[in-house]
Amino acid sequence: LVLFLEIFYSLPLWMPSLLENTSTVNMNNSHFLEPFKPTNVSITILILVAFLMGTTVNGLFLWMLGLRMKKTVNTFWFHHLILTNLISCLILPFFAVYVLHDFHWILGTVVCKIIKSLFSMVMFTTVFLLTTISLDRYFFICYPVWSRQYRTIPRAKRLVTGLWLSSITLSIPSLVLLETQEVQNKMQCDYTFAFSKDASFHLAFFLVQFLLAFLLPFLTMLICYCWIGFELKRKHLVKTGKPFRILVTAVASFFISWLPYHFYNAFHSFRIASERTNQILWDIAAAGGCFNICFTPIVYLFVGEKFHQVFKMPVISLFSKYFEDYPRIPGENTNTGQELDHSHGETTRMQS
Repeated sequence: LVLFLEIFYSLPLWMPSLLENTSTVNMNNSHFLEPFKPTNVSITILILVAFLMGTTVNGLFLWMLGLRMKKTVNTFWFHHLILTNLISCLILPFFAVYVLHDFHWILGTVVCKIIKSLFSMVMFTTVFLLTTISLDRYFFICYPVWSRQYRTIPRAKRLVTGLWLSSITLSIPSLVLLETQEVQNKMQCDYTFAFSKDASFHLAFFLVQFLLAFLLPFLTMLICYCWIGFELKRKHLVKTGKPFRILVTAVASFFISWLPYHFYNAFHSFRIASERTNQILWDIAAAGGCFNICFTPIVYLFVGEKFHQVFKMPVISLFSKYFEDYPRIPGENTNTGQELDHSHGETTRMQS
């Protein structure tokens, strides 16, 4: 880990063509010589563990979904969701350096724009995909006939393309507005309006992120999964509590992962807390983000099976059990991309 960090420390020295404001780095070389704070070291270690573990876990998931499992609408959603997790893992080391240097940005304006714009894009894409999955499950359970007709892989591809384009569009302001500026002898990587006292920009930016990336998706997921649980119980489609555990885990993991970030964003944007409080909130948000990247995929597998069974089952079987967790009313045909009923009698019962 020390060697890994040292490589990033030296970035401004051996890549000056890619980084701006190298004079600022020379001006603040004292930051390299100052002892690191224990809290910052702890958070840095957490972030780097999340990077190593998240890259491994999500890489394995991506390989399984792409090469070892049949192509279905369900696996297609999660293929892109895991891809966003993997991109998140790749930008974690940059935040690790930022935290270790006590929130002093040493990597220049170009990297500042790229990394934080990537984070914004991944955040929106992840949330949009999770919302899409919840809506997909809702229609799959509550409207099986409609779902059988319209739930196809080509339509899913067009929808996901639209989600990525929407996320990129919503991230363009980050690419334009992000700058580096010295504040209290520390170089900050932040939005240009963050350095002004005009509250209107802060409010508008915060509301867009909070509404589109948290509140509306969370309410959508909560309503969809509550109704799904009600339908599963009313129609007696399941005999165990496994699907309900997964539904609760889906909502809870989203809430735990993203709420701390938006709390930090609110406190930071409106300057309603001290610098120390903001750093504590950032640490909590970082922990929530690391949980989302590394442990959420694993938690899904664990809640779907009994703990001791997880270690006895082949990995591919465990994946199949989770990603085929929709009630077995219809099944997907990969050649046509449409849902086919397992039996005519089952369909008749669902329609009634």
